[in-house]
Amino acid sequence: MTRVQLADTDLFVHPLQLGGNPFGWGADRDQSFAVLDAYAEAGGNFIDTADAYSAWVEGNSGGESETIIGEWMKARGNRDEMVIATKVGMHPKGHGLDPANIRNCVDDSLRRLGTDHIDVYYAHRDDDDVDQVAVAETFDALVRSGKVSYLGASNFSLERLQKARKISTKFSLACYRVVQDRFNLVSRAAVDPQKQAYLRSEGIAELPFHSLASGFLTGKHTGGDATGSVRGDRVADFVDDQKALGALEILHDVAANHGVTMTATAIAWQLTHDFIPSTIASARVPEQLTELLAGTEMQLSPDEKAALDGAWEEA
Repeated sequence: MTRVQLADTDLFVHPLQLGGNPFGWGADRDQSFAVLDAYAEAGGNFIDTADAYSAWVEGNSGGESETIIGEWMKARGNRDEMVIATKVGMHPKGHGLDPANIRNCVDDSLRRLGTDHIDVYYAHRDDDDVDQVAVAETFDALVRSGKVSYLGASNFSLERLQKARKISTKFSLACYRVVQDRFNLVSRAAVDPQKQAYLRSEGIAELPFHSLASGFLTGKHTGGDATGSVRGDRVADFVDDQKALGALEILHDVAANHGVTMTATAIAWQLTHDFIPSTIASARVPEQLTELLAGTEMQLSPDEKAALDGAWEEA
């Protein structure tokens, strides 16, 4: 069973982190349970969610994903086997990183998840409107209380990540040990070489999301037909981009050389980066997990990695 250490924490996780974003909208409760069961049976133990999932859906209010995950863990009796990550700051009724909001939201997440602690708790995105020392002190208090084991930052610029790290060091507070950013074969700007160097120097783990560029890297929607995908409209960002289509051709060739899918190859490429111990991808049905998991076992040759590395340059 594959396990990798998450930064310098005592958490050892599967290299595929299961995204909980679809639970409660793209996948109903029963479908979500089926995906979670299949993931656990394959050796998976790392689940990502957020208190805001999926407030954007008509009839939902946020917290649906956390609730389903909590009910699944209770039904299976496996909370101690799972590493659970969730986020604060984008719930419609708990927006931003005001200290009082963080304290209220973490308790709501704990209740929905049916647990007494969250393994990794993220600031879902940066907040310029609050005092950053107060934010750091609030997160530190959650760690000291035992409600949270480790901290993460999602969608933070390099400058803001560096500033947060300096505050934590200056006041001897718990610091961000992991980060989340959009990073895939055709979208790399959020984790540019400068940020990569900083993550390496500080021992911070990057756990990228949008691993398949909203489905574009599966190669199934190059004609612009996104039928069957709940996020298919986002593929339009790439299908008319000649640079992206060129990168997709290289991905196709590498996948064909291994006799695997482009999905698996896109995951494998992400995991060649030494600052990425695990990558986030979601599934609406168990069958989608097969390709994702295959990517965690695939080994790219140096020439294949170099070809994929050079397949895209941000404008």
